[in-house]
Amino acid sequence: MMSVTVNTNYHWRMTRWEPDSRGRLGVAALELFGERGFDDTTVAEIAERAGLTERTFFRHFTDKRDVLFSGANALQDLFVAEVTNAPSTASPIDAVMAALDAAGALLQEHRDFARQRHAIISASAELRERELIKLASLAAAVATALRDRGVPEPIASLTGEVAITVFKVGFERWVVLSQGQTLTQLMRISFDDLKAVTGAL
Repeated sequence: MMSVTVNTNYHWRMTRWEPDSRGRLGVAALELFGERGFDDTTVAEIAERAGLTERTFFRHFTDKRDVLFSGANALQDLFVAEVTNAPSTASPIDAVMAALDAAGALLQEHRDFARQRHAIISASAELRERELIKLASLAAAVATALRDRGVPEPIASLTGEVAITVFKVGFERWVVLSQGQTLTQLMRISFDDLKAVTGAL
């Protein structure tokens, strides 16, 4: 009886509706960005590394930058939901700290991705600019959620900016300098540092 060898690699590469194609594309993109740099990596190369087509890439992402920033809306939604759902008796800063705690818990599970993403963004002026825009949008969304709770201006805007500053400083410590501390812990430390500075003024 003739034996038949099944080429599983061919099947993996050519099946049109492969499960988790988005995840595979994300992994491939991060690998290539790390190896070649963001600017020198093409969508075609990402798709080829993932064993998929460019058409499949564009079903999941608008462009290669979107691989790095596609989670921004979900993070913003989380911040807004936590601020909105904080107890009515919570102060503005307590409401945003609840949002920071929730964001820290979510991102803690994805530290390897966060580190890779941070290194890629840090190496590109274009990506650094987009990251700043993302953070500014997040601060504005938090301020809007606070105003919806009845927090007046300029307190709502100031608190939104404080929240994102604490997030940014804590996040950078977490991906670069952390010695086993969680993102939530480092954001709390950053907030305590900020309180110490303002108290000394």
